[in-house]
Amino acid sequence: MKTRRLVTSILLHAVLLLGAFSALLPFFWMVITSLKVPEQMFVMPPQWLPEPVTFRNYEQLFTYIPFARQFFNTLFVTVTIVAGQLLFSSMGAYAFARLKFPGREPLFLLFLATLMVPSVVTLIPAFILVREFGWINTYMAIIGPYFLGSAFATFLLRQFMLTIPEELEEAAKIDGAGHFTIFRAVILPLVKPALAVVGVFSFIYFWNDFLWPLVVINSEAMKVLTVGIATLASSHYGTDWGVLMAGSVLTVLPLVIVFFLAQRQIVEGIATTGLKG
Repeated sequence: MKTRRLVTSILLHAVLLLGAFSALLPFFWMVITSLKVPEQMFVMPPQWLPEPVTFRNYEQLFTYIPFARQFFNTLFVTVTIVAGQLLFSSMGAYAFARLKFPGREPLFLLFLATLMVPSVVTLIPAFILVREFGWINTYMAIIGPYFLGSAFATFLLRQFMLTIPEELEEAAKIDGAGHFTIFRAVILPLVKPALAVVGVFSFIYFWNDFLWPLVVINSEAMKVLTVGIATLASSHYGTDWGVLMAGSVLTVLPLVIVFFLAQRQIVEGIATTGLKG
């Protein structure tokens, strides 16, 4: 029995290591390609380590596109949207989880039904609204449609709030606390793991968003990184794969940092989010 368990454990870890290697290999190739000279990029057999190591691709990146400005645009837009998502989705989740009002359950189901609508279906109506507001080629064009929360974030936070004992809320009411105080001082501190999950998932999603910024932004200075990096593949300079890989490395780096800083909160939030309904 012990031998079988040991063999099973070894095989399981071998499969997991193989999966991890397969997932990390493209990222490793991206990093080493960004450090190679053009002559080494497509040689056969592949050259796994760059010789010599060069940072020319990173230097050229800042001359091909306004990378620093586009990095700032992406960071500003993403952080602003995530802040709005956390604030308004948590408020909506509190209303659906703790407040009693007529039609709450049908309204919540209708709210969840919006998750089944593909984003491309609302692309043209959303663009028309943004154009009518005069927001084209501004930060508001990217931020506006997402700032007031999302159905997924509201659902996740609501499910977490449903697991909080009602006795805590009743004790706060006895002390004279209103709904805003209960929400701020009682509920929010207890849902920090779920807020971390929503924050990280939202950060990753909106940092990588490509289609919507492509539609509403048309100047180089206002582009986000996903659109800016994509232009490198079809620029008048030709496709410089080393520069393209350098841009991809710098674009992915903040996501890696955010994930590693918040991985414990992500695991805790996913593990403790209730499914009570």
